[in-house]
Amino acid sequence: MTTRLVIANWKMNGDLALIDAMAQAYPQSSKVDVVVVPPSLYVAALLAAAKNRFQVGLQDIGQHQGGAHTGELAATMAAELGVAAVIVGHSERRSDNAEDDAVVAVKAHRALEAGLMPVICVGESIEERQAGQAEARVRAQVEAQAENLVGGRAVAIAYEPIWAIGTGASASAEEAVAMHRAIRHALEQIAPDHADGIRILYGGSVNAENAAGLFAHVEIEGVLVGGASLDTDQFAAIIRAAEAAQG
Repeated sequence: MTTRLVIANWKMNGDLALIDAMAQAYPQSSKVDVVVVPPSLYVAALLAAAKNRFQVGLQDIGQHQGGAHTGELAATMAAELGVAAVIVGHSERRSDNAEDDAVVAVKAHRALEAGLMPVICVGESIEERQAGQAEARVRAQVEAQAENLVGGRAVAIAYEPIWAIGTGASASAEEAVAMHRAIRHALEQIAPDHADGIRILYGGSVNAENAAGLFAHVEIEGVLVGGASLDTDQFAAIIRAAEAAQG
């Protein structure tokens, strides 16, 4: 069975007190992989506090290896600190910073070059879903990452229906499973030799109440958690749900 992956995306939230609370909230998990992704300013502090209880990630990286790019962070810098993963292509980056599939592909490539696991976000808008275009839109986003998927390196795909992010609404388990199956089918066509090693996560208002129901489906190999990850009790409960499903 694939080891489930639980990722906390703090977005532009958190402080040093939350770092201390997170580091003390739960012991190291022996059954599932846990990655906590704070704002970049807090990465070093969280790495020190984690003490190998969980891994630490970045919310984004720059497209360049280095140079005159004020405000950007290189993947190699993150790797040097001990960061394990980086989120690329989150819908908020795509909308707020006009990042298209080509930009996301470059960032995922930079992550892989540096030995980081890219967590590549894909998802559809409510308009695309209502128009019956959800699967085609998500498949196109996955296909745009083909060069990053064929090398057999650690990659995760996070399916986040844009209409569910931060709204309190969540796709039904049936909707999520159907999209995960569609993504898996796309991966099998794009990278048949490595598709089984690419974990597919669900994100979109994941919380302590719905986590167990999501993890009951083998197609959901992990979750990308937003607001609920800021509550140590909720996030610990989500981890326990993943552990219970892992068996």
